[in-house]
Amino acid sequence: MLITTSRKPSPRTRSFAGSLERVFNSKYINRGKMSMRDVLLKLRASDHTKVAVISEMKGNPSRIEFFDPEGDLILSMDITVSNSLGKGRIRKKELKLRWDLDESNLKDKTDLKDKVISTIGVPEDPVDLIKTDSIRDELRQYSSSNLILVKGEDGKPLMEFHDQEGQITGPRIYIHKCRTGD
Repeated sequence: MLITTSRKPSPRTRSFAGSLERVFNSKYINRGKMSMRDVLLKLRASDHTKVAVISEMKGNPSRIEFFDPEGDLILSMDITVSNSLGKGRIRKKELKLRWDLDESNLKDKTDLKDKVISTIGVPEDPVDLIKTDSIRDELRQYSSSNLILVKGEDGKPLMEFHDQEGQITGPRIYIHKCRTGD
């Protein structure tokens, strides 16, 4: 995934984009004066298949929009971000996604799990595919490294990242609303 920002981003938005580059198998490019067309041309010239554009409100990251190489919107997420966590290392090629969020309690019933998995291109944690609850819960205790964990906190989906040691690393992304480009 190629990551960029809206034009003239604040330092906090640039820092968040850099954090995403660190945790995903992605590349951050400084947008500068590039138009969206130029960003898409850069995407097509790279080996990436999607571009994430981070927008801001009042100097803070507020939205991530994912586009395909033709410029069609795939997914848009309204977010708030906490970027003050540790700087642990994630093995990007071993990254997996664990879903500990009951979507039935969400106000916005958008099948968030399928959208996120298909858009960010991170495979689901194999532990989650085990049908027996007790075995799955026991294995989860030992399998918390190189992980994106999506869980509910205060009724809102929260995405957090765990490094190769199993420690929470930055950023934490609170998802307020999620829309597809259909």
